[in-house]
Amino acid sequence: MSSLRQRMTEDMQVRNLSPHTQASYKQQVSLFARHFSRSPEALGPEEIRSYQVYLTNERKLAPSSILIAVAALRFLYKVTLHKDWTFEEIIPAPKKPKTLPIVLSREEVLKFLGCVSSLKHRTILTTCYAAGLRISEATRLKLTDIDSQRMVVRVEQGKGQKDRYVMLSPKLLEILRAWWRVEKPKPWLFPGEVVGAPITKDAVEQACQKAHRCCRIPKPITPHSLRHAFAVHLLESGTDVRTIQLLLGHRSLATTAQYLRIATSKVCSTTSPFDLLPCPVPTEAKPPAPQYF
Repeated sequence: MSSLRQRMTEDMQVRNLSPHTQASYKQQVSLFARHFSRSPEALGPEEIRSYQVYLTNERKLAPSSILIAVAALRFLYKVTLHKDWTFEEIIPAPKKPKTLPIVLSREEVLKFLGCVSSLKHRTILTTCYAAGLRISEATRLKLTDIDSQRMVVRVEQGKGQKDRYVMLSPKLLEILRAWWRVEKPKPWLFPGEVVGAPITKDAVEQACQKAHRCCRIPKPITPHSLRHAFAVHLLESGTDVRTIQLLLGHRSLATTAQYLRIATSKVCSTTSPFDLLPCPVPTEAKPPAPQYF
């Protein structure tokens, strides 16, 4: 390991960045260095600009992917190399399009889960929907996280390294108990192929895509789609946005508020001001057809 890589790793560790973020940043800086076959210490604003043009025009990466590279390079040059740059100008971030997720209906969720053949995979995907969990959170659940006395699920160190509690549905509890009677998992609720390790996200993704092909639902479906459906279905049933924010573990209420634009029952149930007018808008009457006889 180079001294620069070691320093950057230590800088991320003392700031308590998540292992996933650390690995992602190191990978992005490594790709940047290999592109020029030189150490990042010997590279400057012109090379950074050239690399961003390369990612945009030649690699044709999505803005979200380029944003990861931008974050990694900003950390390297600002924190580790102590460059006194105007980073918004030297390493600009692309504007990320604001898109809305495509949400499954309740009927589609039921149909999809019914097409998951494996009991383990069906149970974990059901948990993602019933509790609104990220797949990374569901895969790392332990038996001790299921509190049937208080009817809550403890999510330990979710995104942003935050703990939180979510509701434990009585129906989900029955499904988890049925799964436990079959598998007797310990300590992980969903063990993987490697002894002592939880199931991997990739294994759940593959099971999800297999079920997607089987159910023939035209909408795109990933494990995260179930989390989106959880939020929208709660909103449509009358749950307030602040409660949903706490359940999802969002840092910002604005992130949760995007679901207001997706909840069709809320949007469609709103009365148009046109309907509140005292009388219909008159339409211009067509002239009567001439009478020739």
